[in-house]
Amino acid sequence: MSSLTNLTASEPWVELAVTDEDWDAADPQLLKAIFSQLVLIRSFEEYVLTLAGEGLVHGPAHSSIGQEGGAVGSILPLRTADTVNGSHRGHHQFLAKALGHVAPDGIDPTAELPPAVRTVLQRSLAEICGLARGYCRGRGGSMHLQWKEAGAMGTNAIVGGGVPQALGFAFSHKRAGTDAVSVTYFGDGAINIGSVLESFNLAAAWSLPVCFFVENNLYAVSTHVDESAAETRLSARGPGFKIPSWRVDGMDPLAVHTAMAQALDVMRNGGGPTLIEAEVYRYFHQNGPFPGSAFGYRSKKEEQAWRARDPLARTEDHLVRRGILTRAQVDSAVESAKSTMAAIGDELTEPVAGGKPGKRQIKPSEWPDPSFVDVGIRGDLSEFAGAPMADWDTFTGEMADRSFIEVVAEVMGAAMDADERIVILGEDVHRLAGGTNGATKGLPEKYPDRVLGTPISENAFSGMGGGIALDGRYRPVVELMYADFLWVAADQLFNQIGKARHMFGGDSAVPVVFRAKSAAGAGYGSQHSMDPAGIIATSPGWRIAAPTTPFDYVGMMNSALRCQDPVFVIEHVDLYSSTGPGPVKDLDYCIPIGKAHVRREGRGITVLTYLSMVRHSLQAAEQVPEADAEVIDLRWLDRASVDWDTIGESVKKTNNVLIVEQGALGTSYGGWLSDEIGRRFFDWLDQPVQRVTGSVASPSISKVLERAAIARTEEVVDALREYNPRR
Repeated sequence: MSSLTNLTASEPWVELAVTDEDWDAADPQLLKAIFSQLVLIRSFEEYVLTLAGEGLVHGPAHSSIGQEGGAVGSILPLRTADTVNGSHRGHHQFLAKALGHVAPDGIDPTAELPPAVRTVLQRSLAEICGLARGYCRGRGGSMHLQWKEAGAMGTNAIVGGGVPQALGFAFSHKRAGTDAVSVTYFGDGAINIGSVLESFNLAAAWSLPVCFFVENNLYAVSTHVDESAAETRLSARGPGFKIPSWRVDGMDPLAVHTAMAQALDVMRNGGGPTLIEAEVYRYFHQNGPFPGSAFGYRSKKEEQAWRARDPLARTEDHLVRRGILTRAQVDSAVESAKSTMAAIGDELTEPVAGGKPGKRQIKPSEWPDPSFVDVGIRGDLSEFAGAPMADWDTFTGEMADRSFIEVVAEVMGAAMDADERIVILGEDVHRLAGGTNGATKGLPEKYPDRVLGTPISENAFSGMGGGIALDGRYRPVVELMYADFLWVAADQLFNQIGKARHMFGGDSAVPVVFRAKSAAGAGYGSQHSMDPAGIIATSPGWRIAAPTTPFDYVGMMNSALRCQDPVFVIEHVDLYSSTGPGPVKDLDYCIPIGKAHVRREGRGITVLTYLSMVRHSLQAAEQVPEADAEVIDLRWLDRASVDWDTIGESVKKTNNVLIVEQGALGTSYGGWLSDEIGRRFFDWLDQPVQRVTGSVASPSISKVLERAAIARTEEVVDALREYNPRR
């Protein structure tokens, strides 16, 4: 006969509340620090809404008015070394962390505001207005605020998008041997997103010191939490992942402070991740200066009930009741904060000449120079100053015929020997004698704590790699088992990692290497065979490496590992089993980023290609000698790294171009490349740029249909014969 046994979670899930007795016992300095931050953040946010109402905030203004207690209560116990990141509604968290950094002992509400505090308010407001003196030079605006010096690692406009990065910050804290922690803020909408749940699991599995701080303000824009979740006590998610969890009144900053203190005790002592759910309420709509009731999804009665629990008013009352501050001192502090914001606003704005009284505009001198628009998409490669550079014509070491896949593992091992910062993340990289293809052969045994097998959660571990890179202490190498899986991690690759440097002002290096393989022709079907070059090239922040030979792989991987930009290294399974010239002992050289390689000289037609199609193009050129094809291995594929000098020299000689790639027509890399060649070299072309690609369809499992869907030697032969200018 069956039996039932009630199960209980292995980690605690508690609801924490404080009483007047707790307020009475609290350190007066702590309460004054809470009050000062609440007042400054509230006044700041009210002024932001004032500017938004005047049309001086370009884009949304997601105010945190009403929610300040959660941010202040949770961040005051943190140190500068602790890191935070947040969501699109993150002004309060950013300000609390920045204020804590410049005034670690708290801000005296009865004293004149310290200059450093005023500067924080000024630069934050400037950023929200999109001005040059902002923390991100005006590029981040309301939703992308970063000041790494203060431990504020960046707010994020993609709901839940910043959560995986927080794992990277936590990983770096732990690996560095510190007791610093990472806190990531998100809301009731984000907690249902896959990347957030993946992050819960990975953080718990690896015991990372990260606090998942859920601001449950009941509404994802206008959708009530009752409509989106059956269990509306969102902290219930934690124990399911073996994460100790707290539920707390976020309108009570002392309660939040107490919960965070308990969570910090767990995390700083090696207890792994924690989760805090703070019930808060935004007084206004998703963005702008109007209440939610104005849009019909909330009632005025509900709004009034929450306003009666206001965290600032509650703190004021306790301060006055205990005699820590007088009512006059409280009122003076509030008035001082408001006047400070007004004065800062006057520094950034001016009256509109000839306009109505009171009409103002941003001072023209405050705007960024338009020429700054593309600065900082990538770095300037100054990190290569003094690097050992070599190429086919300058390498002086011993060469021999080498196995491509053995060189993949060998160069990574040499790099890890030389640089203890390198860590490898990916599925099965620590098993199977070097992962699914042998790319990490021998490395798990030598570096068991640096070759880390992940759960199947591409969003989480890709974002974690991005977070490690943004932290800067370690250099992550992230393997996506197949290139198609970049779609699973697309938010982290394109919205997060690729945009981070530029979005946060152009100075934040993002040194991460991603590896992935294309398996076209290997019978793996539609979801394991794509050539990702055309997709990645659409994201301006990435550099793309496509090594074809063992020699190129060594030099290009070394360059990728040195580069301060994110680099996506594309590999092809056809090359894994190949052999070719490669270094025997000297693995310490970099192939210059942005340098192509002429693999066959000719004067009839320029063939531009990469990866496995280099071999097919060379074979085709031998079969159609009358075409006199010049074959160029592009090697570096992103827009910033294409070798236009080599291409231009060839085009001016041959006056004809054929772009050869294996992948599908719809995601073609050659589409944009042919357009750019036409624009740059129109006067030297005797005919339109021609292309060889795969078919429209993705490769199928059927051997016959797969062959029909991809390009190989035969398709290049046909193209050379058809477009041969000497025919």
